Amino acid sequence: MNKKGQMVFYTLMLGIVILVLALALAPAGKTFVDDAMNSSTGDFIGLDCSNESISNFGKGACIVTDFSLFYFFGGIIIIGLGVIGANISMGGSEWISKDKF
Repeated sequence: MNKKGQMVFYTLMLGIVILVLALALAPAGKTFVDDAMNSSTGDFIGLDCSNESISNFGKGACIVTDFSLFYFFGGIIIIGLGVIGANISMGGSEWISKDKF
């Protein structure tokens, strides 16, 4: 097997590892975001997003915190898919070529 064929399998494995890491860390990220959006308890200071009387700045912080989970883990998944797609689109392999199909 030539080096270009081995590179396809390497990038597939690397992309799958990134995807699995993103999916494995998502529950921990959700727990962190949920704790940050709850009210303050003990020595933990929360945003208290369920309170209707918070300021507009507090509401904005709650919205940004809520979207951060999607942006962070969505970005990691896009990076994983980009690693897989970059090798295919850049022609890093003779195994996936136009004249083979």
